[in-house]
Amino acid sequence: MHASALLGSSGNQFNGLLPSNLGSCESQDAVLSIPEHSTVLNVLLHIIYDMSCIHYSPPFPTLVAAVNCLSTYGISPKLVIVPSTPTYTLLLSYAPLFPLELYALAASFDLYDLAVATSSHLLSFPLASITDEMAECIGPVYLKRLFFLHFGRSDALKRVLLPPPHPHAPTPWCDFNEQKKLTRAWALASAYLAWDARPGVFICVSSVQRSESHLQIFLQIQ
Repeated sequence: MHASALLGSSGNQFNGLLPSNLGSCESQDAVLSIPEHSTVLNVLLHIIYDMSCIHYSPPFPTLVAAVNCLSTYGISPKLVIVPSTPTYTLLLSYAPLFPLELYALAASFDLYDLAVATSSHLLSFPLASITDEMAECIGPVYLKRLFFLHFGRSDALKRVLLPPPHPHAPTPWCDFNEQKKLTRAWALASAYLAWDARPGVFICVSSVQRSESHLQIFLQIQ
């Protein structure tokens, strides 16, 4: 490794392992004893050099351990894990598999962009299953944002779904009485769906048809 690279990215002389005088580092072959596991250190050094370590296929726990030890070596995660970096891209690739864990990691270091990108994978996550330990790791600010994401999407769905179709001018096959029947049917169906709706459920009204004896509302739920 290059002492200049380590000192340039660290605010505490790489946890006090390197002297502040760069000349004394380069005048001899310094050997440092690092307590981190070699796989964690490998990821840590790739972050410092702004290089991708995807070819090593580091597992998610190794990435988490590497990010958690950045502060120990005087490196600010907010400065080195941004959308334009390989580390950000690699972390985000695990969002479908470990959405809550990645969101908690981003929240603990105030990595706003990573938390926002990860939150889309938490729309169907049952908030009641969040443990006290995970809630403490996420922190109050990002935990509130996660809850309001769920509440906001549910409210938005209700605002879109509950209002009945706008009435139109009477026609021979759909007069005012038929439109009243449609409004009642819509109110019942939309209320039923809105009651059980979750942020991760997509509802689309595909068609509304009139049969001989009743009105049919066709819905697609994904």
